[in-house]
Amino acid sequence: MSINWFKFSSPATFYPLAGKLIPIFGVLTALIGIFGLYWGFFQTPDVLTDQKQYYRIIFIHVPAAWMSMWLYVIVVAWSLIGLIFNARLAYMIAAAVAPTGAIMTVLALFTGAVWGKTSWGTWWDWDPRMTSELILLFIYVGYMALRSAIEDNRRSDRASAVLALVGLVCIPVIFWSVNCPDPNQCAALHQSSSMSGIESNILFAMLTMTVSFWMYCFLVPLMRARNIILEREHDTAWVTEMLEVKK
Repeated sequence: MSINWFKFSSPATFYPLAGKLIPIFGVLTALIGIFGLYWGFFQTPDVLTDQKQYYRIIFIHVPAAWMSMWLYVIVVAWSLIGLIFNARLAYMIAAAVAPTGAIMTVLALFTGAVWGKTSWGTWWDWDPRMTSELILLFIYVGYMALRSAIEDNRRSDRASAVLALVGLVCIPVIFWSVNCPDPNQCAALHQSSSMSGIESNILFAMLTMTVSFWMYCFLVPLMRARNIILEREHDTAWVTEMLEVKK
């Protein structure tokens, strides 16, 4: 039996679907996260070169950094769908994803600063990776501020979508800041993003935590999307009927 996925492009059909998915992603986030933290703290080596115990912050830092970039790509993708098809639900999902992306960026910057203090002796250095990640945070904040500043939803959707598309240039800059084809051209303190040479238990814990973060990044935007849908569709017949049934 085939499923007509296009029907979920309507807020009226997406809203109950999101409600069904939220508990699933909530359970997966908790279970995988607990397992990943257990493996990271109790099944990985106690000492890794000169970083001793401090390296375990990568189980939070790396997933947060990856999600900060990945979620921005998601914001851009939904914004582009909204611009092309004039789909209001796409704009709503983009708006729901952005705050979680900003939170992941803050978490990546904070844990990176803690790691930098222990590894390099400084909380902050205007390293290309750190600086470009900070710029990404400013783009997230600018996107959300622009949406809030424009009262008309249609204008707000289009303006913020255009801003998101312009800000996409930051993502390859973040990646290539520590992954130059010629290592001699990289002036970054930050390590490259290559996973080669990582001890197997450390890599397993890091990837497990990444999956947990990924599930969380489905969970929270879905919850936020439902709130946005109710806010923007409050005067529609389907919302009125749903609220009356709940009463």
